[in-house]
Amino acid sequence: MKKIRVGVIFGGRSGEHEISLISAESVMRALNKDKYDVLPIGITKEGRWLIGGDPLAQLKEASLTPKELTGGSPKSAVPGPKSGVLTRDLVPGTWNLELGTPSPKPRSPLAEVDVVFPVLHGPYGEDGTIQGLLELANLPYVGAGVTASALGMDKALQKTIFRQKGIPVVDFLVVKRREWEREPEAVLAWVEAALGYPCFVKPVNLGSSVGISKARNCQELRAALDIAARYDRRILVEQSAEDCREIEVSVLGNDDPIVSIPGEIVPHREFYDYIAKYVDDDTELKIPADLPPPVAEQVRELSVRAFLAIDCAGMARVDLFVARDFSRIYVNELNTIPGFTAISMYPKLWEASGIPYPELLDRLIELALERHADKSRSQITYKAEKG
Repeated sequence: MKKIRVGVIFGGRSGEHEISLISAESVMRALNKDKYDVLPIGITKEGRWLIGGDPLAQLKEASLTPKELTGGSPKSAVPGPKSGVLTRDLVPGTWNLELGTPSPKPRSPLAEVDVVFPVLHGPYGEDGTIQGLLELANLPYVGAGVTASALGMDKALQKTIFRQKGIPVVDFLVVKRREWEREPEAVLAWVEAALGYPCFVKPVNLGSSVGISKARNCQELRAALDIAARYDRRILVEQSAEDCREIEVSVLGNDDPIVSIPGEIVPHREFYDYIAKYVDDDTELKIPADLPPPVAEQVRELSVRAFLAIDCAGMARVDLFVARDFSRIYVNELNTIPGFTAISMYPKLWEASGIPYPELLDRLIELALERHADKSRSQITYKAEKG
């Protein structure tokens, strides 16, 4: 049988660039070479696309490791193209995205693939932007569509929809960077009156715990708002879910999703921050989570509800807080492109649920092709019905 050509896109203009490279390397290594021809497609931090040669190696050379990032800043530029590496700016007129149409212009790398696997974390990859490009190119792609991707990235809108759907979330408010810069004292008073301490402060549109801080007093809140404001123009401040455990569930499917067994994150820091996720070796992943069967079932049911609430597709990891006395369960957030590193919870939960990593990738690609075929059934021209 003819192999399926899979374009794996990674890197990108995001604070999660380095994590994307680790995830992409894991995905490309695990894709069955008897079934797939893999085309690596890298995107630099400046937005340039790298095709041919070894884009992953080139981007890794220009980046710092997660451990190095905690003590310094990532390099700002990718070295000049190596032999065999093409670089193109994806701007109007540069790439011809019309598949199968002869053109004197350079052809898009997307024209060479059957399905795209975006392994892009954070803005400009997980937020609906790359998904919109793939929709314009009429290409099947793994994961959520434009709307669900945007809502999955925007923690504030996501929580608003969850609340409207009756899905329990902690109390929160949104501060605009301009508000914080213009009236810091008023913002501090507002947060203290509405939420109190402790509270968590995070950029609305980012993941991997980048820019997240816990504030226990006014001084820490000031610092936390300054940090989050570096990464986004909107800042989410939410009440701390005290005396709760961090539970995660993996979801797989389109209109009829299935859910994994729950797992538990036990960081040996105060909370599951960037260092606990990618630097420390002592963070525990308990699979399965030690939960009473009725609580585990409620966690899984809430995860499916959250997935369907934003019309998600393909995959998602749902993060929840469960009170130690099991009296409260909150949905924290849904991640539409969860980490795919060797230690990431999403594939590990499926492996423990009976779906090994290579088979999980097979299913995700099948779901992408299935969703594209279903979408292709929709009529795109209107013809008035007689009668």
